[in-house]
Amino acid sequence: MQLDPSRLAPMANAIRALSMDAVQAANSGHPGMPMGMADVATVLFAEQLKFDPKAPKWPDRDRFVLSAGHGSMLIYSLLYLTGYEAPTIADIRNFRQLHSPCAGHPENTELAGVECTTGPLGQGFAMAVGMAMAERHLNAVFGGDLVDHRTWVIAGDGCLMEGINHEAVGLAGTLKLGQLNVLWDDNNITIDGDTALSTCEDIPARYAASGWHVTRCDGHDYADIARALAEAAADPRPSLIACKTVIGQGAPNKAGSHSVHGSPLGPDEVAATRAALGWTAAPFEVPAEILADWRSLGARGAAARAAWEARMAADPQGSEFSRRMAGELPADKGAARDYLASLVANPPKVATRKASEMALEALTVAIPELVGGSADLTGSNLTKTKATPSFSASDYAGRHVHYGIREFGMAAAMNGMALHGGVIPYGGTFLVFADYCRNAIRMSALQHARVVYVLTHDSIGLGEDGPTHQPVEHVMSLRAIPNLLVFRPADAIETAESWAVALKQAGRPSALALSRQNLPPVRFDTEMKTAKGGYRLKAADAARQVVLVASGSEVEIALACAAQLESAGIGADVVSMPCTELFDEQDAAYRADILPAGVLKVSIEAGITLGWQKYVGDGLTIGIDRFGASAPADQLYDYFGLTADKIVPQITARLGR
Repeated sequence: MQLDPSRLAPMANAIRALSMDAVQAANSGHPGMPMGMADVATVLFAEQLKFDPKAPKWPDRDRFVLSAGHGSMLIYSLLYLTGYEAPTIADIRNFRQLHSPCAGHPENTELAGVECTTGPLGQGFAMAVGMAMAERHLNAVFGGDLVDHRTWVIAGDGCLMEGINHEAVGLAGTLKLGQLNVLWDDNNITIDGDTALSTCEDIPARYAASGWHVTRCDGHDYADIARALAEAAADPRPSLIACKTVIGQGAPNKAGSHSVHGSPLGPDEVAATRAALGWTAAPFEVPAEILADWRSLGARGAAARAAWEARMAADPQGSEFSRRMAGELPADKGAARDYLASLVANPPKVATRKASEMALEALTVAIPELVGGSADLTGSNLTKTKATPSFSASDYAGRHVHYGIREFGMAAAMNGMALHGGVIPYGGTFLVFADYCRNAIRMSALQHARVVYVLTHDSIGLGEDGPTHQPVEHVMSLRAIPNLLVFRPADAIETAESWAVALKQAGRPSALALSRQNLPPVRFDTEMKTAKGGYRLKAADAARQVVLVASGSEVEIALACAAQLESAGIGADVVSMPCTELFDEQDAAYRADILPAGVLKVSIEAGITLGWQKYVGDGLTIGIDRFGASAPADQLYDYFGLTADKIVPQITARLGR
């Protein structure tokens, strides 16, 4: 479309009208950002964005991320106006209402045109970095005929203030992600008021110092916006475009003030805005000629998509590319079975972090879309394999990302990689530092993203580093996140099974809590028992009176307890519980068989006891309900009472023996 302000202005005003009407109808929402960025968004969709509303999952589309997710009516308006199947105008009328796909913040599971769920500020930006990483990786593997698209982001002052922004900006600059372009809604307003209340940062200088291209534009001048977008698209570096805008542009009495940020305009100001804009259409109505202009933008993408489809059909790698983008694992050639058989034949005594590395050596060969990484702990997390050279600006085909000390940025980038498609990301840090990236882990679960978190040094078993590094509450707190599988395997076989199960979870993330210390083998079969979440590892010899339930490094302690109890004529089952979430998904009969009524049930885990009552009822919960200490691991286990000699007397006392 030619840059004709007489046509672009009404198109932008359609965004303003829909946004203020929807927020007003809901009596809730954020009209200021959509109204302020309407002109920028209109030029972006008219001049730069490659998309086709009739094929919203077209793999080579540009990715558009609304990092400032509170301004959700901007993206809902754009999707409706350009002709996506949803949202409909009825959906927009029901903005922020139960079961409307137009949720308060955009959700990727609700609308096909929403690339990622945003709202927690800064994370959309950081996920976009991951999307740009995935694009460059797939471009390097499959070539520009199949993969050559950009990632465009609209971010607000809040996105740029968040700490994760510093992590994401540094990573993107280091990796020279030139296909990434960020449109900063530079309106100097946050909820509290003028940004001068809380910051004096020279944001463009920070980006420039991080290796970014920086330019500016008047966010209400269509020609200047177009110039800046073209300049950014042409530059080989990631770009920040500072779009100087007025929040709530068009509202004659509230524009430019923080009062328009997170509250409806009110009936009087809505009427005044209609008059100021010359917008005579009724609420939720868009004049036919304006809607036709918007729909023409949507229809324009069909030709580009058809040309791409022809290229893919002729490309010898087309089927492999399609498989990866569909999220389908490669055909099983028996690698996992053979690896498990080798563990049975030669059971190793290794830390489960080492067992994870051993499993990854096989998996990264069998599954080429696995892209690993670590937050500067590669040698401790053991995430790099022979098949995963480093991913860098000089080798985007690499498969191991050096994220630096950026746990939050790493987790969000992995979400973006997973949501982009074609990549299954995994990344490592110490379990205790999962708190640094917890909200991104939560966002993995909320977005149904297949991301695997490799969280090592999982208990007091890490020893001398002391309580700052010893996780106590972390495993149980991660178990509290819905739609997240948390695995704490006991040996090499359970670790391999945990990886196998995690990679099959196309619609949810997984976290592997792995030991620093060596653990003896406790399993000697290949029956994939970890898929049940919990299973009977040892059945009682004498009449069953006790069921011992343990995870990870405490399974060997449970076995030692059982041996002492059996020697006293007390029958004891041992249940290994590597994943409580999967156990909870088993049918009632299976769960009742594994944890039967009428016997004493005892949990043993080197962490807080909160949560184990669900499984042991009024039985015993053995754990650590305080912070750890600095000492060798064996001394710590004895000090905190996590030995058979100190647990068995508690059991016999409860039994009245």
